Amino acid sequence: MTILLGSIADDYTGASDLANTLTKNGLRTVQTVGIPDPSLALPQVDAVVISLKIRSVAADEAVTAANTADRWLRDRGAAHVLYKICSTFDSTDRGNIGPVTEALSRAAGGDIVLVTPAFPETGRTVYLGHLFVGPQLLNESPLKDHPLNPMHDANLVRVLARQSQGTVGLIDRAVVAAGPAAVRGRLDALRPGGATAVIADAICEGDLETLGEVALETPVSTGASGLGLGLARAIARSARASSAGAATSDAVRPVGGLAAIVAGSCSAATLRQLEVAEASMPVLRLDTERLLKGSDEISAAIAWAGERISAGPVVIAASASPDVVSHLQSQYGREASGHAIETATATIASELVARGVKRLVVAGGETSGATVDRLAIPAFLIGPEIAPGVPVLRTIGNAQGDMLLALKSGNFGGEDFFGAALAMMS
Repeated sequence: MTILLGSIADDYTGASDLANTLTKNGLRTVQTVGIPDPSLALPQVDAVVISLKIRSVAADEAVTAANTADRWLRDRGAAHVLYKICSTFDSTDRGNIGPVTEALSRAAGGDIVLVTPAFPETGRTVYLGHLFVGPQLLNESPLKDHPLNPMHDANLVRVLARQSQGTVGLIDRAVVAAGPAAVRGRLDALRPGGATAVIADAICEGDLETLGEVALETPVSTGASGLGLGLARAIARSARASSAGAATSDAVRPVGGLAAIVAGSCSAATLRQLEVAEASMPVLRLDTERLLKGSDEISAAIAWAGERISAGPVVIAASASPDVVSHLQSQYGREASGHAIETATATIASELVARGVKRLVVAGGETSGATVDRLAIPAFLIGPEIAPGVPVLRTIGNAQGDMLLALKSGNFGGEDFFGAALAMMS
């Protein structure tokens, strides 16, 4: 298998988002969970997205995992590797975007890395180096209250510089709008000054196409799925890619079985989606404090689902408002409370699958990662899009047999997302 484009994603929902974007833009794509075992038979594809869980781990751990994934992709022909990050640049002053970007660059020869989290389709744009979420600056958006990586600075040049050993430059919108030659010229001007990375503005898909064309000429780039769009279109224009249509139709072949939704995200979008779901299906809201105290909340939830799931889909949610999350973190610690919720939701999802669930929707990046790990699913074939950034996923090499999943980042999807997802997976 020769890969035209490799990618290393820092979480599982982000990997699905990117794989969806690549598929929509002409690349036959597989998403793997971790580095594939040699015994796993993957289909012939144009792109492989390796899903890791390195967004919130220690920087040295993230670098080690990313370097290992990079070697796997390079050994299979990937001349360019995209380090896929969240479109809201979730990170801390210690990393992990800067350390991983610089490590991948060093491994590929040390060239400057083009960086942009812009994805206008989902409302993420970058202008003069500042990240906007819709009309709001990042630090004025709900992401300022993110439970793991609250973002209080919209200036990405500053954010990335605090995480990086080298300097960080800027390619502003005027340069991007002038086309690929202007972007190349700006990169050439920055290289002698020791810049290891450059934040690039992008406010529309045309900007992403320009950046993708230039980035593809270098060994490494860092960005959200918007940059993946630009890279995929550049590859598609070269006529090297195969048709993705057959893969997407195969991914939604019916699997039968029961259906369930498990939510761990505390985003405003997911909380609204749960409210809407309550009008059409039973919803159980877990008592997160009881989960943290080690009560029998998990077994009670499984019993609750068992009494209802044969009649139709059920929803089990450990989602809570920002005020509740803040209280729990102050009482039990940020890491401990987050881990408890991830473990609980993954355990519940696993038990539901053991009871016959074959169509599973999971809301929340950390929740999705914990669930996929618990189920030990090795890879997915990418199907059609449910909502921007969220495709239907069909398992590959799954011990539980064929399943259809949707892994949703907390902020993604319209208010009727859960019903729409189940309808596409039926």
